Amino acid sequence: MTTRFYLNLFALILTLAVIMLGAYTRLSDAGLGCPDWPGCYGHLDVPTSSQAVAHADANYGRPVEAAKAWKEMIHRYFAGTLGLVILAMALLALKRTGNRYQQRVLPWVVVGLVVCQALLGMWTVTLLLKPLIVTGHLLGGMTIFALLGLCLFRTRPLFHGWGTRARASLRVFAGVALALLICQIFLGAWTSTNYAALACPDFPTCQDHWWPATNFAKAFTLWHGLSVNYEYGILSSVPRQTIHWTHRLGACVIAITMIALAIKLFLQARIDRRWAALGGVLLAALALQITLGISVVVFHLPLWVAVGHNGGAALLLLTLVAINHAAWSSRSYVF
Repeated sequence: MTTRFYLNLFALILTLAVIMLGAYTRLSDAGLGCPDWPGCYGHLDVPTSSQAVAHADANYGRPVEAAKAWKEMIHRYFAGTLGLVILAMALLALKRTGNRYQQRVLPWVVVGLVVCQALLGMWTVTLLLKPLIVTGHLLGGMTIFALLGLCLFRTRPLFHGWGTRARASLRVFAGVALALLICQIFLGAWTSTNYAALACPDFPTCQDHWWPATNFAKAFTLWHGLSVNYEYGILSSVPRQTIHWTHRLGACVIAITMIALAIKLFLQARIDRRWAALGGVLLAALALQITLGISVVVFHLPLWVAVGHNGGAALLLLTLVAINHAAWSSRSYVF
């Protein structure tokens, strides 16, 4: 194992931590714990002295809540560290080695995404938690996580040669499953950023109905204008339960698709038994995510369960990336 591999692995783990810290910050209503960016009330940490707090209250129009501010700043510290680690990965990629699996372009693509993530992080605060921006920020984090996973798989030929034994139908099915999961992650993010996680407090029904009242036009209006404070949401109950219900329906589609994909992987194991391991991991990740999703509703949004649900989505995404990479590993990924 090389330094590049371990650095990539560390970046992957750190990205998962940043995703879960971001979820923790958002779900504990600390998204505006610091009303400015990249500092906090003009400081690199949270102001604590009475004079600094009085100055912050007067100049930012928002009282200092130290607990919320520290949650936001810790998330930013971790995100900044991750950016430096990814930059180090990209700089190491400039040095040529004899490893034909060395990644030269992909690390720099991730660096570009980190820059976009920083901008989205800034706009998250300056645009007062606009749902489209916050959702984009979450999707950006998931994208970085997925690409770091892909980079890790490519750096070491973990799935080298599997693709030569993969049927074309498996490749197509795995790609469709990945696309559907991305749509479901968007729905989950949209549910969270519009404060709709408890819009349907019962399970498996919603407001005691198998098909509740819906308003898709308002629920999925992506842009509501500027100068609006979206903290705690602005939608009424019906659009919120529409978002929640759509996310549940998406979960049913994802569950059926993932189970079907796992069956195809188990059938593929007749040719190469290693495919069964990926099928087992997929079912385990799916079972974990479904359990966490149901628990969020049944137990009325326990903070750590909801945070785990975000982490579970990331792990399911990484599993799909691994399956797709394995299915296409007969192609050369060195560029």
